Amino acid sequence: MYQPLAEQLRPTTLDEVFGQEHILGEGAVLRRLIDSGNIPNMIFYGPSGTGKTTVANIIAKKTNRTLYQLNATTASTADIKQIVAQLDTFMAPNGVLLYLDEIQSFNKKQQQSLLEHIENGKITLIASTTENPYFYVFNAILSRSTVFEFKQLSKDAVLQAVNRAVGFLQERTGLCADCEEGALEYISSACGGDLRKALNAVEVLFSAGVPQGDSLKISLEDAKTVTQKSAMRADRDGDNHYDLLSALQKSIRGSDPDAACHYLARLLEVGQMQSACRRLMVIAAEDVGLAYPMIIPIVKSCVDMALMLGMPEARIPLGDAAVLMATSPKSNTGHIALDAALADVRKGRTGDFPRHLQNMHADSYTMEREQGYLYPHDFPHSWVRQQYLPNELVGTQYYAYGDNKLEQAAKQYWDAIKGE
Repeated sequence: MYQPLAEQLRPTTLDEVFGQEHILGEGAVLRRLIDSGNIPNMIFYGPSGTGKTTVANIIAKKTNRTLYQLNATTASTADIKQIVAQLDTFMAPNGVLLYLDEIQSFNKKQQQSLLEHIENGKITLIASTTENPYFYVFNAILSRSTVFEFKQLSKDAVLQAVNRAVGFLQERTGLCADCEEGALEYISSACGGDLRKALNAVEVLFSAGVPQGDSLKISLEDAKTVTQKSAMRADRDGDNHYDLLSALQKSIRGSDPDAACHYLARLLEVGQMQSACRRLMVIAAEDVGLAYPMIIPIVKSCVDMALMLGMPEARIPLGDAAVLMATSPKSNTGHIALDAALADVRKGRTGDFPRHLQNMHADSYTMEREQGYLYPHDFPHSWVRQQYLPNELVGTQYYAYGDNKLEQAAKQYWDAIKGE
């Protein structure tokens, strides 16, 4: 029966696991737990292909636990009950380890069905998820579990595994791999830190290769063909998608045009142009804002162009927008002022309108003047001192001028007029 290369090469000891030194290195917490055999309920959180299932298998083997594996995308509460029913008739001497993959696919009721059994110790749960467990796993499970984050593998860690896979396939096939310079390195970097994808690419290259004697050519061009875009992490409904958008905004906010271009490129490469467009418009108002107000119509124009052009030409105006915003002065004073006002309104701090601001519900120009309203355009510089906030809020300041050139110029202008 066919068995994928990634499965054939799945590590059986912690020393064979690539990467994750922060939790599995010598002296790290998870490694010490595994070595002690005292395994608590755990949640493994991280991208696909980073070793979560592998480590669960190693734990089961090392602690002599009976291992049950379920995938929450296809399993049901009945599957949990079936495992428990077996425990009532056959108790494993060292306990049972339940590895539940993609736990975020279980609804609240399904997750709650685990509680009784992990509390009484019949089952030790290791759940894995590619999504943030603090958003997708219910508190009752979280409070009874320890979360360990598996990080995206580095290029060097993946390259070690790729070289091991090439060596394994050479031995199995009797062929000597003639790897073009940069081919294996390309696979290692293009897989996006997903070791499974990298090993699948190596397997495809060996399967599709045409031997020449006892040699098998692995070209850089073929390596690019078998990796393509599939290695890029950008699940539209998952954490990674929002991480990309967050990284784009924070890079522009931090005035780093290189990082901004990098994250924008990753979004465009996986077809998320519309998400990128929406986020760029938010950034224009939220992060550049009053320091360069014209950025808002400029970015809107770039977005309109991009949506009209479509890819690949859309990258041109979007790149302009990202770099322009990253290199522009920054100010968040406008929306911060509004947020502060919203907070007061939501607390009920409102009050009646000053009488001179109210609408008289009459067409008479003189009647409106009789309210005591002072028409600013009748005064020098179109300004006159009068009360605008409700009595309860007189003296409240929501807006503070930013320290950028434009807002400081406005501050100097009004300070001079108001005599402040």
